[in-house]
Amino acid sequence: MGQGRSSATQVMILGLAIIMCVLAIAQPTVGTPYTVGDAGGWTFNVVNWPNGKSFRAGDVLAFNYASSLHNVVVVNRGGYTSCNPQSGAKVYTSGKDNIKLSKGPNYFICTIPGHCQSGMKIAVNAA
Repeated sequence: MGQGRSSATQVMILGLAIIMCVLAIAQPTVGTPYTVGDAGGWTFNVVNWPNGKSFRAGDVLAFNYASSLHNVVVVNRGGYTSCNPQSGAKVYTSGKDNIKLSKGPNYFICTIPGHCQSGMKIAVNAA
């Protein structure tokens, strides 16, 4: 009888060790946060802000802006180029929006008239 309990305890310890290893491997990694426009925030002439930065899928862009003056709209390449969002585009209006990057190209514009045309748009490619 003592032998059976010892074996059961060893199996439990081994099982716990396996679970701990799986949990350690499976923990999601948190992406790097970036503040769009740095200290100036999401405003005019940020179109070149991504230059020289390396982004990865899962990184988070923090868009900080006056919610009464601007917005952030996730668009496709055509919407970025034309400064016109496609139907159903996701619009953010809180003034403190955190958006996780997807792998590949990510496009953002402000749809307040004239803002996108004045450089209030960014294109970010995430590896």
